[in-house]
Amino acid sequence: MKTNKLIICAFLAFFGLTISSCSNDDNPQPTTDNTITGIASRTSDLSILVQALTKADLATTLQGTGPFTVFAPTNTAFTNFLTANGYANLDAVPVAALKEILLNHVISGSKQSSQLQNNSYIKTLAKGTASSSNTLSMYVNTTSGVRLNGVSSVITTSPGATFDIIASNGVVHKVDAVIGLPTIITHAVANPAFSTLVTVVTSTATNGNGFGDQTAVASALANATTKTVFAPTNAAFTAATTGSGFAVGATPAQVSKVLQYHVTTAGNVLAGSLTNGQIVPTITNPVQNLTIDLTSGAKISDTSTTKANIIVTDVQCSNGVIHAVDKVLQPTL
Repeated sequence: MKTNKLIICAFLAFFGLTISSCSNDDNPQPTTDNTITGIASRTSDLSILVQALTKADLATTLQGTGPFTVFAPTNTAFTNFLTANGYANLDAVPVAALKEILLNHVISGSKQSSQLQNNSYIKTLAKGTASSSNTLSMYVNTTSGVRLNGVSSVITTSPGATFDIIASNGVVHKVDAVIGLPTIITHAVANPAFSTLVTVVTSTATNGNGFGDQTAVASALANATTKTVFAPTNAAFTAATTGSGFAVGATPAQVSKVLQYHVTTAGNVLAGSLTNGQIVPTITNPVQNLTIDLTSGAKISDTSTTKANIIVTDVQCSNGVIHAVDKVLQPTL
């Protein structure tokens, strides 16, 4: 009898376990989507971003393996962007343009805010139109917080919140402004090392800074024509405009010629395509050429005996590319 009771108890225990297992199979517990898209979908002030990602067919992409780093504009940032660009709502933004703008907020790899280096360029996933192989650059300034392209900052939106929202496939940083596709002017303004160049290029006849009216050069840099710019640093301008520098006392017309001598409309000339002895025409009138010298590092020969070193390469913009040089290039004035 005792044996029969043990058998019955064992049977009931097994039967109960079976029912419990079946019950669990029939009602599986939902899993939380901790991907970038999943987190954004649960974050109230990123709801317009989620709508934009869905419209641009990128929501699924940011649920993928990655890893990605996403600089996520808040609802306020998107609202300001739509208003500033004359869009009545998100639906009014062309899908192709919206997709490029969104990709300009995404980089490959997982980068927490502490891993973003000051005075550095990172590559977004946006392609732009100037280059088929080089994606758009983003300038990072961490002097005070994290500032991107000089137009948008990484923020927290609640007390005690972290700048880094960790996802299963990367990291999300909320930002306070939509980051538009950067032009040559955008990148020149964003990087403090080019502040003198910006001052000279944006000079007008009425601001009295001695450089004259350079709006024609500014317009040439801002238009959609694909161009390559060799951008002198602040230190380069100081050397050229003080002491025995060649540009001391230059007239506004000569300043304009100097600026033009740093620009070529030969296309989006990337560093990897430069060749030793290559002749690069500039937009001076008449045309004056530069010569590339790769015999000992990347250098540029102008009309003087001193060569300029190319110290930063391939800063990709929507209308061309920038290479930084450590010397103001000297044309025939």
